[in-house]
Amino acid sequence: MSATHSGTCFCGAVQVEVTGSPEAMGYCHCSSCRSWSAGPVNAFSLWKPENVKVTRGQEHVGHFAKTENSDRQFCTECGGHLMTMHPPFGLMDVYAATIPTLDFKPALHVNYGETVLRMRDGLPKMRDFPKELGGSGETLPE
Repeated sequence: MSATHSGTCFCGAVQVEVTGSPEAMGYCHCSSCRSWSAGPVNAFSLWKPENVKVTRGQEHVGHFAKTENSDRQFCTECGGHLMTMHPPFGLMDVYAATIPTLDFKPALHVNYGETVLRMRDGLPKMRDFPKELGGSGETLPE
């Protein structure tokens, strides 16, 4: 039986459910994620889109796409961030904080070349993205 985790936006108007296991978990350091999250780093969990569904409040889900790479989704009631669809990767990023029962086990850092917060945790630090996702595949020192 697949694991199912639920979470909500800040006010609870929108509920999101993920099923199964994420494709990847980690931290993003890009300037877009930092600005969107209002934090120095964003904790992500990437899922196949068919494993993510809005189970309540679909009418309150707003969208913002600064670029064609990211359709950021948020609650129109409270502004709480929910997830981001990444069309080039065919993956949905459900922010780790949105699904509090998920056992968050980060495996890497992406876009570490843009970091403003050095993290010495022993995980691989990718300059941008792994080669499989169109990046350089280059790692950086902690």
